[in-house]
Amino acid sequence: MHTVAAARGHGVARAVLTRLLEHAQNLGITRVSLETGSAAEFGPARELYASAGFEVCGPFADYVASPHNTFMTKALPHGE
Repeated sequence: MHTVAAARGHGVARAVLTRLLEHAQNLGITRVSLETGSAAEFGPARELYASAGFEVCGPFADYVASPHNTFMTKALPHGE
């Protein structure tokens, strides 16, 4: 996810992430995982994901770990 500079600090990324997680939960998805960069400029994204309950995890699907990426995952409540 990337937010253009002019829109940063207005909650756009958090609103998009919240809506995506709600939609995933409504579809019955029980886990959402993501890959993001590990460089300093991706720090705000990692902080956003962590604040939304994502935790660092290992690679998933066909991803391969490298010094350039960070993997995160979040279990979604089900049956609610």
